Order: sequence, then structure tokens, then C-alpha cells
Amino acid sequence: MKTLVCSTPGMLEYKEKERPVLTPGHAIIKIKRIGICGTDLHAFEGTQPYFNYPRILGHELSGELVAFDEAEGADPEYFSIGEKVTFIPYFNCGHCIACLSAKPNACVHIKVCGVHVDGGMVEYLSVPSESLIHGNGLNYDELALIEPLAIGAHGVSRAGVQKDEFVLVIGAGPIGLGTMEFARIAGGKVIAMDINSQRLQFCKDKLGIPYTVNAGDTDVMEQLKEMTSGHMPTVIIDATGNLKAINNALYYLAHGGRYVLIGLQKGDLQFNHPEFHKRETTLMSSRNAVREDFELVIDAIKNKQVEPGNYITHRVLFEEVKQEMAGWTDPKNGVIKAMVIVG
Repeated sequence: MKTLVCSTPGMLEYKEKERPVLTPGHAIIKIKRIGICGTDLHAFEGTQPYFNYPRILGHELSGELVAFDEAEGADPEYFSIGEKVTFIPYFNCGHCIACLSAKPNACVHIKVCGVHVDGGMVEYLSVPSESLIHGNGLNYDELALIEPLAIGAHGVSRAGVQKDEFVLVIGAGPIGLGTMEFARIAGGKVIAMDINSQRLQFCKDKLGIPYTVNAGDTDVMEQLKEMTSGHMPTVIIDATGNLKAINNALYYLAHGGRYVLIGLQKGDLQFNHPEFHKRETTLMSSRNAVREDFELVIDAIKNKQVEPGNYITHRVLFEEVKQEMAGWTDPKNGVIKAMVIVG
């Protein structure tokens, strides 16, 4: 089968590899869609933490189930050969303190598909059977978008967003946009912040976000005060992975507020301690997602609370990814979500 390998930063190569065979407790998916995410682009650029090369990228995936073996000791979960599926791409050990505490997304020994182990830029992929998610009547495009939307849903869950509180989401990339959607669904009054005016307009036009702020403006603090009647947002969720944005956003947080970091970068967090302390700030990270987040996203799509088609701005065939990837890293090309069609 054909695969696409990121051999070094900036270098993609198509290679042939043996098709996987069914092993106990695993399933084989014929890949149909691959969503390109920030992790893939950062890995391509060489800026992704937890990463080594060569690596087959890709973890926003959907496809047709072609083989299935039930995981030993698992509760019966019946899948039909030929059904549309996606899966949870964070393979956990099941035995560490995080797994035993119902936090498999933070497993000590986690292997994220396309990051720690080879991912889905292939024609066929073997995954643990226990990671499978039923298609529930969704199409391949929708199923490939469940994982990035679940990342946002998990961040909102971590924040404990309450009805009518102001939620500032910084970063209007795919993860930030999904975060805005689920903050809205939770009842929050969402404020979108980004330096890209096109992305902010997208927030207004496609997602119905009522408040937007360009982070490059000189009066950001004044705009936020006006929007929140002087109180400032009680929740801030960062989805930029930009060190300067992460360190500076504390000043936008209301006293008593919660600050959640979805975005990830390689540097050190540096907050002014008096500013952090006087707010009695709650600081949290949000890593990956759990099955409940995936189920929440599926329900939101089926109930028309979220329109996945809004996110897809570019479509390419699997054979075209090598020539297109570099262009997707350039904000001028207006990529929100590139969707790769396989087979």
C-alpha cells in the first residue's frame, strides 16, 4: 500500500509498505479521509513537541472498517464490517495513574497516532479495537472532523463554562474555532481573538460569534472591558500555541477566572506572579480528549448545533499532499481545514 512519510522537517516521501494484517484486539480501517491539523503542519515544519522522525503523520481520520477483533476483556461492542468509523487516536496503557483515574487522554505512556507512532497517511491502518467510534450515520468528512472538534469540547469541559459568562478564545484556527462552538453550546458569551482579520470575519459569518478582537490592535484591553461591562472574561482558553500570546493573556482574565491552555509550545510559561496571584487564577492544561467528548461532538453534529462543512476550505487527493503541504503552512492561503481524499 502507499504511505506518505515525513522523513525530516520539510520533507515528505511517498513509500510502499505492506498492508497491515489483523492482530488480536485490533481492527483495520481502509482510510477514506485525512484531516490536516496543526500537529501535522508543525511536525512538517519541525516545531512539534514530543516528535521524532521519520514519521507517518495523520490522526484526524475516517474510513471503512474492513477487519475487526474484539479487545480481550472489553465490554462487548459490536461493529459491522463495511461500516463507516473513526477512532480515538490516543492509545493509552490502561494501567498508569492517569488511566486508573479516568484520564486516558493524559496516560503516562500515551502513544498518539501520527505523533508517537505512525499515523493515518496510509491506505490501510491498524488500530486498537477499543479505540473505534461508530459512524452513527455521519459521512466520512464529518467523521474525520470529530477528533479536532473533540479537542475543543474537552477544553471547554476543563474550563467548566457556565451560562452567560464571557469566554475569550484566543486563536481562530481549527481547534480554536471548535472551542468557540462548544463554549457557545455550553451557554458562554464567546469572544474570538486572533491576529488574522479573515479568520475573525469567518467567526462572525460562519459561526455566529458575537464578539471579535484583533490581537494586533493597540486597545485590546479597552475593547474587552467594553464587551464585558468592565469585568473582563472569566474564562480564557488559548488555542494558539504561541508563547507570547500565552504569557500575555493573563492580563485579560477577570479576577477569580480560569485560564485553560489547549495550545502547546516548547518554551517556558512566564507569568507575573502578583498579576497571577491577585486574581486567584485557576490555570489548567487541556490535553487531547476523552470518549465522552467524542460522543458530545457526534450529538452536536447530528443535532445541527455544529456544521462540520464550515471548516473544510481545501480538498486534495492523497497523491497531491506532498506538493500541497508547504502551502498549507502559509496563513495567506486561507487554510482552515484541508481534507485529504483517499481511494
